[in-house]
Amino acid sequence: MGVRAAGTIVGSLMAGAAVFVTGAGCGSETFCTMEMVPQGIRVEVRPADAARIESASLEVCWDGVCRTPRIVFGPSTTSVPQGCDGDGPDAACGASASPDGGKTGFAKVEGLPDEPVEVRIALRDGGGAAVLEKRLRVTPDGGDADCPKGPQARLVVAGGDVTAG
Repeated sequence: MGVRAAGTIVGSLMAGAAVFVTGAGCGSETFCTMEMVPQGIRVEVRPADAARIESASLEVCWDGVCRTPRIVFGPSTTSVPQGCDGDGPDAACGASASPDGGKTGFAKVEGLPDEPVEVRIALRDGGGAAVLEKRLRVTPDGGDADCPKGPQARLVVAGGDVTAG
């Protein structure tokens, strides 16, 4: 068999494999965009509390092991409508993000389970002094069977308290 014939056979086999692999997922009715969502804990500081809080530290524990992920705050935003180009069902509408005076951060926690974990959060002011410390039990959400995601939990700082959101 010559080089040309061998190349044609290999090319045909690769094309067949590509069709097989592409067709393998055709039976699925659900396309899930959440599968690659990182595991972790989101901390939202409402505007009324944000001026006092500059940094935070977290400790997340389960199965007798604790992790101390890094969290950095950035400004939180709210959606501001920009209007629509018509009234019909095909009208395109726009919005922009505008700072709302709050802060938000996300701490990646590898291996975070979708079952209850213990969280200790310490919030500090610009000088490093403690503003608020709290321990709470939260249950990260891992999505559902049709659309799993990296388990995530949310903590909300509002009114001088921290709650699971």
